[in-house]
Amino acid sequence: MTRSDRRGRSALVLALIGGLAVGPLPGTAEAAGTAEFCSMQLGSVTAAGEHRGQGILATSPPTMLGDAVGPGDIYAGGVPRLVGPMAHAPVAPTGELRGGWLILGPSMYLSGYTTDSTGRATDSVKLQEVSAGWEDITAFQTSWYYEGPKYSHLRMNQYALRNDGVILRWTIDGDTWRDQRLYRGFASVKTFTLISQTRSYDTFLANTFNGALYTIRIPIDPTAKPVVRVLRGASWEDFDTLIAERCGQHGTILLGIVQDTHTGHLYALSHANGAVTTIQSLGDLPVSLDDPAYFRWYLDTPQANKLRGE
Repeated sequence: MTRSDRRGRSALVLALIGGLAVGPLPGTAEAAGTAEFCSMQLGSVTAAGEHRGQGILATSPPTMLGDAVGPGDIYAGGVPRLVGPMAHAPVAPTGELRGGWLILGPSMYLSGYTTDSTGRATDSVKLQEVSAGWEDITAFQTSWYYEGPKYSHLRMNQYALRNDGVILRWTIDGDTWRDQRLYRGFASVKTFTLISQTRSYDTFLANTFNGALYTIRIPIDPTAKPVVRVLRGASWEDFDTLIAERCGQHGTILLGIVQDTHTGHLYALSHANGAVTTIQSLGDLPVSLDDPAYFRWYLDTPQANKLRGE
């Protein structure tokens, strides 16, 4: 594909197998009409194997904007253990293209499907195995960064946290994963989530088993080392999953999920800047989070905002 062919195409379309390509995800219209608050599209896979989208408005306490379930039976072989950020992009005339990466059993897969205006899958789900050997991965995040309507600068990186405290990074180029990098010294990290994407680095929020909350900036330059800064020193150890979304120019809304109690707590963060970062507790979600795997739905179009939390 030439660069001129890329105009108007989403990074998802460029990445998914063979040009892969639930009514619309909830909350989009309501949040757009409420300019003073930010919103998040919380995604999950149910125990019955259905995709789900729940809109969350960052009020205090948080407001739920809807709950759309479907389509079902999207993953042959069971329910994924971990799901990375899932993209959605409009396709003509009124459907959506959805997809991303997930860990099912011992393997990492790339998955995607299209829907019609009612949320029914119009194409069989494509599920392509990347590789086996992912049993020791406790969290992973995908960063797709691109600039300009012609994607004059485009990169796709996959990050994974291994249970021995190593963060791994790959560059994804079509069906090829290359240039693996290992960043050691993160044995205290429990989980992490992407909060910032730029041309030169990606930044993550991470909580530790001892309760600290950090930012981890990983430069794209393979010779540079990660930069770690402490935001808080205690009280963050309970969260098993962190999910972040952009709020304003440089802020973040952060959802922390406790697996044992099926609860989620929402926070609003200022631009991440070490210990001076403002963190406002917005309260618990007024719903039980019972699904096996949670993730962030994000709009993947050339005009969509990138994460800018640090």
